[in-house]
Amino acid sequence: MASKQWLVEDYEAGDLPLTSGETLHSARLRYHRIGELNAPKDNLIMLPTYYGGAAAGNHPWVGGNSPLDPDRYCIVIPALLGAGESSSPSNTAGAQRGPGFPAVSLNDNVMLQKRLVEDIFGDARIALVMGWSMGGMQALQWGCLFPTQVRAVLATCCTARCYPHNRVFLEGVKAALTCDHAFENGRYRTPPERGLRAFGRVYAGWAYSQAFFRHELWREQGFGSIEELLRFWEQDHLGQDANDLLTVLNTWQNGDISDNPVFGMDYEAALSAIAMPTRMMPCTTDLYFTEEDASEDGRRMPGATVESLESDWGHVAGGAGREAASHNRILAAARALLSGKAS
Repeated sequence: MASKQWLVEDYEAGDLPLTSGETLHSARLRYHRIGELNAPKDNLIMLPTYYGGAAAGNHPWVGGNSPLDPDRYCIVIPALLGAGESSSPSNTAGAQRGPGFPAVSLNDNVMLQKRLVEDIFGDARIALVMGWSMGGMQALQWGCLFPTQVRAVLATCCTARCYPHNRVFLEGVKAALTCDHAFENGRYRTPPERGLRAFGRVYAGWAYSQAFFRHELWREQGFGSIEELLRFWEQDHLGQDANDLLTVLNTWQNGDISDNPVFGMDYEAALSAIAMPTRMMPCTTDLYFTEEDASEDGRRMPGATVESLESDWGHVAGGAGREAASHNRILAAARALLSGKAS
């Protein structure tokens, strides 16, 4: 890691009109920044965050030994609306606190990030937008909406919309959380711990593949048993706010890069607009952003190459620093895109 320190900053956006027609009052975008914008303003890299992840979760992609080198690039990690760092049910005052928080879309997130780039970074040219899971969905949203500003896109373990089986999986984890009597329709007085624990256990079964468990790959993460792994997932979700989880889950379920005024739900047109060098990197064993769905999306993007991650780690393979072999392949793809050698 380079010696430069991460800066954690807030962009105060005021009242933010949303795709739904509602307004998010006193909207705030939390972002991490490392490195300096150069004079031509063409060295900006955007790393949007993923479901359940804080901005720090993208740090393993960055460093002096990575193509995402803060001595060469200005790297910005914007935190998802609703996820607990930017404006969210858990940190918003007044009527929009908790269950009163409005629905936000992929488009809302990316349009707010666009304002950040305009106001703080002089509407800089973006050398690369890169993300995993929902971070990848945001990267693709950037690509179709701002094709002249974005030079390259790298999207791992994601699709350009939430496909039906993915949506059903999310209904399952949502039900596990909201069935807790303590949830009280989002107006809980104390955290719904049983629901959060159940959410974590159900999610763990989908995050990895069947082969991950068959071959006991959880041992590579330092766990002595499957039960230890499940308790880890429980503890991770006990540290999150239930309304935050459900808000971002809703963003995910309704995720569609064509759901905005530019494309008006014309999915083919949105995919066709991604003509810059793009790398789609699905995992062969991902159980919800499937290789088949992601590859089909990639084939309909004029600038895209599909490079599958051959891994038994399932969806987790595409995350920053999660599985070494996939992590190195993702960084190799980033290096190629940043150098202009996209094929």
